[in-house]
Amino acid sequence: MTKQSATKSIVVLVSGNGSNLQAIIDNISENRINAKIAAVVANQADAYALVRAENAAIPAIFIDHTSFATREEYDAKMISCIDEFAPDLIVLAGFMRILTPAFVEHYKGRMLNIHPSLLPKYKGLDTHQRAIDAGDTVHGASVHFVTPELDGGPVVLQSKVPIFEQQDPQELAQRVQQQERQMYPLVIKWFCEDRLKMFDNKATLDSEILTEEGYAIG
Repeated sequence: MTKQSATKSIVVLVSGNGSNLQAIIDNISENRINAKIAAVVANQADAYALVRAENAAIPAIFIDHTSFATREEYDAKMISCIDEFAPDLIVLAGFMRILTPAFVEHYKGRMLNIHPSLLPKYKGLDTHQRAIDAGDTVHGASVHFVTPELDGGPVVLQSKVPIFEQQDPQELAQRVQQQERQMYPLVIKWFCEDRLKMFDNKATLDSEILTEEGYAIG
């Protein structure tokens, strides 16, 4: 028999609607992920993700970044708050802030992000419009470990969606988000089963080093 890994504790950082958060909550409640969400932390008071957390009886915490003079001070406050929950994993689910190197280093190897492009293409914002403008025929999303380089950490998993002629960026975004809600819980499941790790800035799954595109399934 395979030894059951201990239940992992997760803190999720959010800024907006929280559709990926909801997917994670649902997968945990359906026993697909052996974890608990210890807290959801937002930098926006009106983030609907906080409502999703409250509805699931998860501590919902708002820390206003505008109350701090520097990124460093804000991130130090975030670390203080997060560490009270002693999480095994930090999940960025639409957290729209660039994290300081000190914050990233503090959670090295245990922080994941999902980005709406096939990295290393289109780091940063407006990825759907940029893919359309470039004439790409394929777009998608990537789950990756977080490193100090913006959207530059080792990729774990990518999922692709086609770009149709006369593609509307909003409709493309919706199709990418559908993929995100499937792939992010899967990667979190791998981490919580102790199958996924980061060594020497490379993602490994079942002790095998993944390619630069990660474990691509779509």
